[in-house]
Amino acid sequence: MSGFTLPSISLLSQSVLSGIFVGALYGLMGLGLSLSWGLLRLINLAHFAFAFLAAYLCYQMATMGMDPLLTLAVIVPFFFALGAGLHWVMVRFKVTPFNSLLLTFGLTGIAESVIQSIWTADFRKLESSYGEEKFRIGGLFVPVPELITLVLAVGLAFAVWAVLRFTDLGRAMRAAAQDAPVAAAFGVNQKALGLVLAGTCAALASVAGVCLALSFTLAPSQMYAWVGVVFAAVMLGGLGSALGPLVAGTLIGVSEAITMAVTAPSWAPIVSFTLLIVILIFRPGKTG
Repeated sequence: MSGFTLPSISLLSQSVLSGIFVGALYGLMGLGLSLSWGLLRLINLAHFAFAFLAAYLCYQMATMGMDPLLTLAVIVPFFFALGAGLHWVMVRFKVTPFNSLLLTFGLTGIAESVIQSIWTADFRKLESSYGEEKFRIGGLFVPVPELITLVLAVGLAFAVWAVLRFTDLGRAMRAAAQDAPVAAAFGVNQKALGLVLAGTCAALASVAGVCLALSFTLAPSQMYAWVGVVFAAVMLGGLGSALGPLVAGTLIGVSEAITMAVTAPSWAPIVSFTLLIVILIFRPGKTG
């Protein structure tokens, strides 16, 4: 087959490891989107704008001498408030699910313009003391920024899963998503829960944005390149699922990495978009 090469075991192993790392970022970026879509019934495209805006804010604060991970102490509360505020506006003006899609798409375009006006369209690369650090395990090289992303993705996914499964807050959120009138009859404050959940989703997007800044070169136009693969991870993992996007994102990331190892990098996007099309065809009932 033209363009097909059989990689060595070491190259294939390193590619799988790289796929796990990027897949963890797919899962982390899809976590908030999955919760918003599955529990709030809102397809929030501004989720990607939040992630990239957080990435640029992290970059800006890092250039001022702040450790990238310490920026989370500022960025996470800010985006929690921003996400809750956006949800309050949509509830206040009774924005329908379809109109929320249009509204958040418009906000994404505005965010791209704001980012471009402040930081220009030039590529930006965050520099940190551990940005280029890596260590070796056997024959594999493990970059520190990617390892940080993996740890955060796994930790947050399991934390959200535990909250949804074992706490009264999580049970109330799931009950409101499954049958809002019955949940309200049992005293569930849907408005307050909606604000908390929307804020949490935006905060998760901001964490993904910081991880994005740690590992990738930033450009405003790249925002849309993540939409297809993250949507595929969310729908493959299941709407409203905490662990599903992480597992699905890892599967997609590894599949893309192996594809790049045996063919060419240009073939990698075919993996995620093929999965997205297959899911839409064979699991239409799972997408809403």
